[in-house]
Amino acid sequence: MRRQGASLPNKLATAIQKFFASFFQKRSPFFLLLLCAAAPGDATVTLTTQPGSALETIASQLSADDLKQSRASGDAPVLLVGSARLAADKAGPAALFVQVQSAAFCGSAGCSTSVYIRRGGTWTKILDSISGPIKVSPRIHGGMHDLLVHSHDRFVWNGTAYADTLPVPTGAKP
Repeated sequence: MRRQGASLPNKLATAIQKFFASFFQKRSPFFLLLLCAAAPGDATVTLTTQPGSALETIASQLSADDLKQSRASGDAPVLLVGSARLAADKAGPAALFVQVQSAAFCGSAGCSTSVYIRRGGTWTKILDSISGPIKVSPRIHGGMHDLLVHSHDRFVWNGTAYADTLPVPTGAKP
């Protein structure tokens, strides 16, 4: 939440987000998504449990198959959600980051996170199955901020989704 060199302590920023989230939660889930979105270039996208929130409800719907599969294998999955504004013009919708934590979806590289944006009334997956801490970069491609995973793996906007910029190693099968 930095603006021109000023910053709020993390606890204060979190308290403000929680206040607005609880106040507007029942009024409009999309307004809530905008309020909770991190500003581009700030910090790691924070994924948290938000039981009963509008964001959690949307994330549950988007991850219904994964949650069902996890429960069927005897796991008690935990759903984490976060949001960040990715459009360079700051007028576009905030993205929804969704992570299902369970043995079926987590491995040695961590748990898998998917990213969605709302287009024309429908949630569209724009990045699938990434693991690790995610940051919104100040660098822009195609009108959207780049995403950094583990601070070094850069994903850039190709007009419809995010694509990894790491080259495929020589001899590797695509």
